[in-house]
Amino acid sequence: MKDLQALISRLRERCPGLELRENEPMSRHTSFQVGGPVPLMALPGSLEEASLVLGTAALEFGIRPFFMGKGTNLLFADGGADLLVIKSCGGLDRLKLEEDWMAERPNGRTIAAESGVSLARLASFALECGLTGLEFAQGIPGSVGGAVTMNAGAYGGEMSQVVTSVSADVLPSEGLVREHRDPEFSYRHSAYQTGDEFIRKVYFTLDPGDPSEIRAKMEGFARRRREKQPLEWPSAGSTFKRPAPVDGKPVYAAALIEQCGLKGLTVGGAQVSEKHAGFVINRGGATAADILALMEQVKKRVFDRTGVELEPEVRIVGV
Repeated sequence: MKDLQALISRLRERCPGLELRENEPMSRHTSFQVGGPVPLMALPGSLEEASLVLGTAALEFGIRPFFMGKGTNLLFADGGADLLVIKSCGGLDRLKLEEDWMAERPNGRTIAAESGVSLARLASFALECGLTGLEFAQGIPGSVGGAVTMNAGAYGGEMSQVVTSVSADVLPSEGLVREHRDPEFSYRHSAYQTGDEFIRKVYFTLDPGDPSEIRAKMEGFARRRREKQPLEWPSAGSTFKRPAPVDGKPVYAAALIEQCGLKGLTVGGAQVSEKHAGFVINRGGATAADILALMEQVKKRVFDRTGVELEPEVRIVGV
């Protein structure tokens, strides 16, 4: 990265308490547990620190940062990537019930969550507040910012159903914050995938519910996950997106992969899960190259046999 040491010096000068890590292996920060180093990672402890990093990098050095949360949908190359990574998880973790928020629904209540808040914590907080609508998110292992970026979902629910507004820093400016009422959600997509804006805070409007029913629903989803998904192995969740319908009928990536006899297919330390064909897992010692090669084999065999082209849901970086 050009002017790396000058950037580090400037960041330390402007924000002495900011945590910076040089030559940081991404295997420490992704759920696949693979990936080489990035020249610099910043871990802001507040929204103010995050804005300072963004403004300094973009305005003074012309560097466009890469944003990440918990790294549960990322696959970094073995050689890493020449990036300044800003990680929101660990520092941007504040959430609260907005007592005076003008909710969209007559009886709705709004929770404000910073981008680094985990979905599990957010769903549990909603339960504590007696609010329903986020039960589906309890078992998704990502962060609020990452979930909004990809419009994450499960069991019939997704972010687009519960997000009221998003507050984001706009690049390459410093201090310009935009409030979005329409993040352009579609299936596993939002306007934030361009990387032009850094999600600061998200507002979720939910309806009052019976806490016992909310808890039972969350426990039911958790049980289904334990029974059907290979949670004991490192992975990035569903590896491929749901394909477009064929002849008006829904098509599912996991079903196609299993239909093609690919459960258990292995490249190096990477394997198509024998428990759930929609997951590529790290069985131990896998490299990013192993995972990518396995994904390509799966895509080719499914296309050759069914004519359906699978699209990765996992975001691939540095390749």
